[in-house]
Amino acid sequence: MAAQIQEKYQEERAKRVRPDGLSQYIEIFKSDKFKHFRDDPWVPPEASDTRCPALTDGSSCKYLIVGAGFGGLLFAVRLIQAGIPAHELRIVDSAGGFGGTWYWNRYPGVMCDIESYIYMPLLEEMEYMPKHKYAYGSELREYAEAIADRWELKDKALFRTEAKSMNWDDDKKEWVVKMESVGKTSGNPVLTIRSQFVIMASGILNNAKLPGISGIEIFRGHSFHTSRWDYNFTGGSPTDADLINLKDKKVGIIGTGATTIQVVPPLAQWTKELYVFQRTPSSVDERCQRPTDVAWWVREIKGKKGWQKDRMENFNACVTNVSPPPAVDMVADQWTKIPSYVALIGGPIDVSMATVRAHVESMHTLDLPRAERIRARVDRIVQDKGTADRLKHWYPSWCKRPCFHDDYLPSFNRPNVHLVDTDGKGVDYITERGVMVAGSEFELDLLIFSTGFSAPGVGSPPSAAGISVIGRNNCSMDKKWNDSIGTLHGVTSHGFPNLFWPGPIQAAAAANQTFVLDQLSTHVSYILSQSVQNAIQKKQEGFNRLTIEPTVEAEEEWSMRILQGAASFAAVAGCTPGYMNREAQGDRMTNPEENMKAARGLIWGKGIAHYVKVLEDWREHGGMKGLDVVVAT
Repeated sequence: MAAQIQEKYQEERAKRVRPDGLSQYIEIFKSDKFKHFRDDPWVPPEASDTRCPALTDGSSCKYLIVGAGFGGLLFAVRLIQAGIPAHELRIVDSAGGFGGTWYWNRYPGVMCDIESYIYMPLLEEMEYMPKHKYAYGSELREYAEAIADRWELKDKALFRTEAKSMNWDDDKKEWVVKMESVGKTSGNPVLTIRSQFVIMASGILNNAKLPGISGIEIFRGHSFHTSRWDYNFTGGSPTDADLINLKDKKVGIIGTGATTIQVVPPLAQWTKELYVFQRTPSSVDERCQRPTDVAWWVREIKGKKGWQKDRMENFNACVTNVSPPPAVDMVADQWTKIPSYVALIGGPIDVSMATVRAHVESMHTLDLPRAERIRARVDRIVQDKGTADRLKHWYPSWCKRPCFHDDYLPSFNRPNVHLVDTDGKGVDYITERGVMVAGSEFELDLLIFSTGFSAPGVGSPPSAAGISVIGRNNCSMDKKWNDSIGTLHGVTSHGFPNLFWPGPIQAAAAANQTFVLDQLSTHVSYILSQSVQNAIQKKQEGFNRLTIEPTVEAEEEWSMRILQGAASFAAVAGCTPGYMNREAQGDRMTNPEENMKAARGLIWGKGIAHYVKVLEDWREHGGMKGLDVVVAT
């Protein structure tokens, strides 16, 4: 049985491997032709600037945070808590407000797939009770604004402005940051500022992408990306999923990942005809959404010091398959029943080249019962056998982001909902009237691209946000990443002083990204605050010329530790193509040098808990080992 399933996995994977890999997609932020897909639907183009009064052309600041989502907010709050004065902080973001991905993604049905009690940051400090076990997008966006209010960050943020380039001025020991205003109809769009320290917190899934399908530009119907939902066309609003304008419309949606799982149910309810174009089905387990039980919250949570960190760490332990498992599963949802997810995010198992084959086999054995249960769930819910068969996933749980929803699969029992399965090939091309698949044209009034975002961990951290970074000696960060990735702790790199970011390369990963952001913002805040305080205590002159960067030796030692854990991720090789494995590009590498270079760009092999312990031990021992902290004379 297991051997037959493995054969099926490889069979289905082979249908989907493409020679163009990641280049099959159009990165919207790099494309002039398709840049209209980036337009902000939540702020009119003619709206006046949302300006930070103290951040104007030619001005300077001490700490610049690029990104105003939960990552940027966590960095700001942890810096303040570490003793950095709030008035020294500045935040910049291309969005029109706080929230990051929750600012942009306002499609009907949007919610977090991680429990809100561990996903929403700073709940303990905010004394906030989420409304549901899984928070909806509008609440997450409002909560981000509330954090900004609580720590008085709103007048320190410059919105609708993109950082485009950063150049290190080695004489003045500061970054020269060039930015451009977004969506302005008049005035000078260019802004140049200087900052002693820069933190890149622009997110790992922030750049929407389109499929590189021929004919996108000639389609005469309406179209948009799910991260820029057009309620003017569909009807409804971010808080009202009544898409009344679609009652007489034929709608197509391309992509069947986590977003589509949430979007299809409201579309199914309102459209005349809905066509779901599928290349690779998602695994869809139950969600069991429910309002927060106030009595439970008061009894188990409210007022208990450290409750959120404890709950986060308990969740991580369940997902990373620690042995023995926690005595109590605090979150107790379907995430904590995926012990094989450790194959993607690392865990406590020691894996060497000698044991790698056994490790891969054990991951498949661990995953099989869950995979079979989810495939059986499809049969149980979807009435048409042919449709049910096409909705089943044929790959291990770690190959694509697991999905959870109570209403997605039942939607295919509605007569107006049609699954157009492309048997792994994807849509052939787009016409003026609709979409072509296997010689059949599907005429559409609206075509929705639910094709996600650029793959995380591809390219240097600033390149993911479209930012060019030139460090000391005119060194390009993109070139360094292409030649040989090197960091200390995954948060800073030699040659780029006073620049920090929260991984993911050479850091660690978790199913709950907020936990990673919290740990790394705490770590970076420690580095900055300790360096600053030491300089002040020593009464060093020229404090404004303080620089912090890892030594070459320290980042090489760290890179070797990353390489030592590479075997932990061997099961990812052979996955069906997707953003998790960069569309299977890495599987085609045969050059040992290229393989070694790619392995340096992995994450911590022993999992998030072990990685956090390494960082905590480093901080506890003091001395900033591996960092050059210098006050220039």
